[in-house]
Amino acid sequence: MPLSSSVTLLGLGPMGHALAGAFLDAGLRTTVWNRTPGRDLDLKKRGAISAPSAADAVAASPLTVVCVVNYDAADTFLRTEPVTDALKGRTVVNFSSDTPDRARRTADWAAEHGIRYLDGAIMTPITTIGTPHAVFLHSGPEDLYAEHRPALDALGGTHTHLGADPGRAAAHDIALLDIFWTATAGYVHALALARAEGITARELAPFAQGIGAILPPLFAEWADDIDEGTYSGEGNPLTSSVSSMAHIVHTAEAHGIDTAVLRAAEGQARRAVGLGHGTDGITRLTELLGRR
Repeated sequence: MPLSSSVTLLGLGPMGHALAGAFLDAGLRTTVWNRTPGRDLDLKKRGAISAPSAADAVAASPLTVVCVVNYDAADTFLRTEPVTDALKGRTVVNFSSDTPDRARRTADWAAEHGIRYLDGAIMTPITTIGTPHAVFLHSGPEDLYAEHRPALDALGGTHTHLGADPGRAAAHDIALLDIFWTATAGYVHALALARAEGITARELAPFAQGIGAILPPLFAEWADDIDEGTYSGEGNPLTSSVSSMAHIVHTAEAHGIDTAVLRAAEGQARRAVGLGHGTDGITRLTELLGRR
């Protein structure tokens, strides 16, 4: 098998394990290494090569994929002298989660050491890896992305190159996770409020799914609204939003439920109204959130 058909995977947590499995299923010679020994046993049975050290692992392939909890964890092995030396002239695709600034600084470090670097983000759950439903984002040199795209395609799904700025993938990741965790916190809060009113989670869930279905068209509509600077409040001005939020806060606090998150949102909306934007829509807040 030619060297171009080989890949190294560093980090065998649940996601890294899934990535390694997808590479194996696609027929790539796959070398694996993990800081905690023993997590590669089933992968070895499927044909993976278990490297005795991270340096040996990266020396085995032209492409190394890193998938650990964050860049601090990645640095514990990438920035050791044996691994850094072994990576010279090779490519790292880093799927670890962190901040855009950290991604850019890691790219700078890689360039200083003769390491070719792409940053990446995985936007779908473990169960999607190796299937058409996986979504991967990449940023960094476009020619480098194109060179390794055949190997990355083994992971399934869609792959999108977002530009040369190595922080772009992480920036998208952070913004999209902001949606996820804010929405998740809202749903958990709603379930607590519903339970206090004698409504079970199962009773609320079908209606909550209906609320969720409303959002995708709004995302597209609001994106145009924000980029064009119109901040339309037609149909739902901020004055109406404030009233609705106040009702939720009142009901939750009457049951002794913490309202810190919603009070923050209500406060932002009231601030916008106070600045004369009461007839605008909720999108006006994107302009105000960065002001102090």
